[in-house]
Amino acid sequence: MSYAATLIRQKLRALEAQPPGEAIPSPCNSVCRMDERSGFCEGCFRNLDEIAAWSGLDDATKREVWRRLGERAGVRPDTKKERQP
Repeated sequence: MSYAATLIRQKLRALEAQPPGEAIPSPCNSVCRMDERSGFCEGCFRNLDEIAAWSGLDDATKREVWRRLGERAGVRPDTKKERQP
């Protein structure tokens, strides 16, 4: 797993543990380089539209962007969580 993907995984875990109502953090890792082939930033896996829109997105949409970033980075959902009955 790449360093950027590892950072995304760590940030996703922190986001999942975050109490409701807290601000959703930016996925930016300060590695701002666009991959010409994929169209995603090499540091945070967002596309230009997601980067430009971030500050105006509501929390639900930011969480959806985070979900997509996890998929793009190859991060699997945490399967170790206890299942609710």
